[in-house]
Amino acid sequence: MLDRLAHAIERHCPGLWSPTAVPKLSLVSLDELVDPIEVTYEPMICFIADGAKRTAVGERSWITPRGEMALFTLDLPVVAAFEKVPYRAAVMRIDNEVLSAVQLELAESGPPQLPAAAVAAVTAPMPPEIVDAVTRWVQLLDSPEDIGPLASRVETEILYRLLRSPLGPVLRHWSLADSTAGRIRTTARWIRDHCTEPLGIDEISEVARMSPATLHRHFKAATGMSPLRFQKHLRLQEARRLLFTRDMTAAQVAQEVGYVSATQFNREYRRAYGLPPGQDAAQLRTRLGEAREVPLLHDGSGAKP
Repeated sequence: MLDRLAHAIERHCPGLWSPTAVPKLSLVSLDELVDPIEVTYEPMICFIADGAKRTAVGERSWITPRGEMALFTLDLPVVAAFEKVPYRAAVMRIDNEVLSAVQLELAESGPPQLPAAAVAAVTAPMPPEIVDAVTRWVQLLDSPEDIGPLASRVETEILYRLLRSPLGPVLRHWSLADSTAGRIRTTARWIRDHCTEPLGIDEISEVARMSPATLHRHFKAATGMSPLRFQKHLRLQEARRLLFTRDMTAAQVAQEVGYVSATQFNREYRRAYGLPPGQDAAQLRTRLGEAREVPLLHDGSGAKP
């Protein structure tokens, strides 16, 4: 079953990462190892049909191999490193409205068992019924005329089966607006949208509707980072993207991403990436060489590899 899914992905993914005509579905296909990729994940589920990927978030890292699925519940800056190729994966962007509608239709015998704390990422094996449903979702690309009538129905089936899977408790908790997970999700997205602005923990706590101490505890449990370190990570990731993609000096980039002090920016950038900003950008361009179709950096505008 995994081979069928992997072959379907390969047929419709011409590059490393490809959006598709099926709403909320993207595909990842890689035959040769590339450098680790910095990216901001949106809430999504990654179904790995072949290969393996290491994901690093803050101080945490883990490998998701063939036959497993990885759920990401927050807007999360990560480093993705492909450990084994060929790599094939289907990525579903989570639509909270659709997820909530599916939950309402579930006739459950009692209240759901919710996790004790917010969880930003969790993995689990893919049951055969989920592999089958995801394969049929991807195979809709073979017959574009079927996408309109069937894509949303298969998406609903996948979400239904996910809610019945080991990921179900996390998905349920994630979708509740006033749960701890819901507040952390809202806070993470707000920090992402305001990461270039001067933020204080009191302001962020008001968005989360938690005390600073409670926010720090739950946010670090979910992401492996404090809220302010999360903001700094997003700033530096955006700075690296700007240095790589635009004709800007390090001082200009520092100002663009919200640093008052260029010296502090240079120091924190070097600590994060091992080189001063200008040297790091030059090295990235050299490594990329002629293979510009393989993006090393992304702008965080959607679910990427």
